[in-house]
Amino acid sequence: MTGRRARGPLQRVQRRSQELRAQVEALRVESASAAVGRREALRQRCLQLQKLVDENTNTLHSLKKADEPAPVGNYNQRKEEEEKLLLKLSQQLQKLDRILDQGNVATNDTVNGGHQKDPQRKDKNKEEDESADDSGESSEEEESEETDEEDEDKLLDDPDVKECVAVGNFNAQQEGDLTFMVHNEDEESQEESDEHIEVVDETADGTEIKKRTDSHWSAVRKAITESDTVEMLAAMGAVPAGFRLSTLSQLLEQGNQFRASYFLQPKLTPSQLAFKDLVWDSEKNTICPTPTRVSLIVTLCSCKTIPLPAASIQVLSRHVRLCLFDGNRVLSNIHTVRATWQPKNPQMWTFSPRVTGILPSLLDGDCFVRSNSLSSDIGLLFELGITYIRNSTGERQELSCGWAFQKLFSSDGMPVPSKMYELLLNGGTPYERGVEVDPSLSRRAGSGVLHQLISLKKQPVLVVKLRSLSTQSRDILNLLPETLIGSMCYIHLLVFYRQILGDALLRERINMQSAELICNPILATFPQLMDQPDLMDALRSAWADRERTLKRSEKRDREFLKSVFILVYHDSAFPLLRSTLLPSYKWADEESEASRWRVIADFLRKSRENGGALQSLLSSENTHTAFDISELAYDFLGETRKNNPTV
Repeated sequence: MTGRRARGPLQRVQRRSQELRAQVEALRVESASAAVGRREALRQRCLQLQKLVDENTNTLHSLKKADEPAPVGNYNQRKEEEEKLLLKLSQQLQKLDRILDQGNVATNDTVNGGHQKDPQRKDKNKEEDESADDSGESSEEEESEETDEEDEDKLLDDPDVKECVAVGNFNAQQEGDLTFMVHNEDEESQEESDEHIEVVDETADGTEIKKRTDSHWSAVRKAITESDTVEMLAAMGAVPAGFRLSTLSQLLEQGNQFRASYFLQPKLTPSQLAFKDLVWDSEKNTICPTPTRVSLIVTLCSCKTIPLPAASIQVLSRHVRLCLFDGNRVLSNIHTVRATWQPKNPQMWTFSPRVTGILPSLLDGDCFVRSNSLSSDIGLLFELGITYIRNSTGERQELSCGWAFQKLFSSDGMPVPSKMYELLLNGGTPYERGVEVDPSLSRRAGSGVLHQLISLKKQPVLVVKLRSLSTQSRDILNLLPETLIGSMCYIHLLVFYRQILGDALLRERINMQSAELICNPILATFPQLMDQPDLMDALRSAWADRERTLKRSEKRDREFLKSVFILVYHDSAFPLLRSTLLPSYKWADEESEASRWRVIADFLRKSRENGGALQSLLSSENTHTAFDISELAYDFLGETRKNNPTV
């Protein structure tokens, strides 16, 4: 086709692998519900697919980098990943073949009458013989199981068994499935709309993924164990069957790729010679506003009829995690809002519509959303979660109580209306379909229309409101990075950071080609506040106190405001980041959160009374961690986000 780049040999193998994977999955689904008479035909298809997989594997092994018509980055790694995929498909087909073959054997036994017993048998010797035979068969089965376990252990410990990389977490649904968790979200690129997604061994900032030093099989075993734990809780009735391990919390635990601190950094253009979303306006002497395709405010209103866990589980936090999602990939940072609830109605979660004063930003239900992604399927993914501790074992975990997806554009490319939406929650993970949060509700419902309507009203829902922007709000949002989700209550602090960033990178750098470290404590440390919301609250509180003392003319002076903000930052958040009195930040740990806020409140009070933090810093009562150059040095080249088509 004219204008279309020819596929290289490796890409053709990759495309063939995707086709085979789709066929294997279709065969597995069909086999799960196949009638007895269809099993032999399905087994023949299984054997044929196995042959095709082997052929594609042989083709892959014969490929050489020199055969490619154009240079291919990380060629060996991509080839290795493809080999892992084909190996996995081969293993799935082998297991499916055994299952189908066993089904045929069982069917033949049934047709032939199976093992018939004589009800008139009275010979004790015969019974003893048969008892001995049964005992022998049991021993053989035990030996067989032990052998299988030994073989499995050998396979797991075999260094030649390759690691597979998945695009999402998955819990086993049927015989032959493997439960797994994602180790890392690789950077993905889609060359053409009709081609498969190509997994690259680089992260979103272009950094090569380091080889794991531990055995990845330990992570797989852990994932299986954790999945079994959730299934066990469901079997005990402690949680509904649709609950899963939280997908978004697992992504947050795997580094900073989905954290707001990462997306707050400026993004480079494809040439990596300039900043894409940080441009200087020489006439206004500040950064230029950057309009984006997605720019709105979403308000979390409430969650209704959320199933309760059993009394054996102590809930530490109820919350909603949200991000931009296209049905396959997370396209933004993952933002978290904590819910509140009343003991008399714990199935109803509520959120603060507007956080002011001393209320924590973690409760702010008003969230800004920005993205310049061109995906036609882009929308907001909401995952309701609970962090719990199991009373009997002390086990701590985060579960998803359901998820919902709201597309932001209609099929004709127009933005969806700004209004209130009641989103029915789905069970399972965002990569599963057709799973109910609590299947028992449907089972209890009758077949009549009235019963179905009553059952529908009992289904868990999330109520959100999409709000269009006022001119003032749009002007403020346009000063932020082109991809970011956050709380409206601290948006003014982010704007200060961006303006100071623009001054340092665009106005004050003598040589724009220089990549030297920049001495600026705010730029070096401010992004850390995005991952410690109570420190962001400390800065927000300190700024509110200082802003109340400013004159109206001073509030209109942008340069003066920036200078005051820098002083406030140095007197509040900056010293707290290195204080040894401040416990480490722990999610949903009530004791840690209370202890941290006592330290923060005491420090802010002393700073306010003493006209700054200097006296506290010099006091022998306060100690700080050993000095590190990273407290002052901003490495913009190391922190900036490289060009990434997914975000």
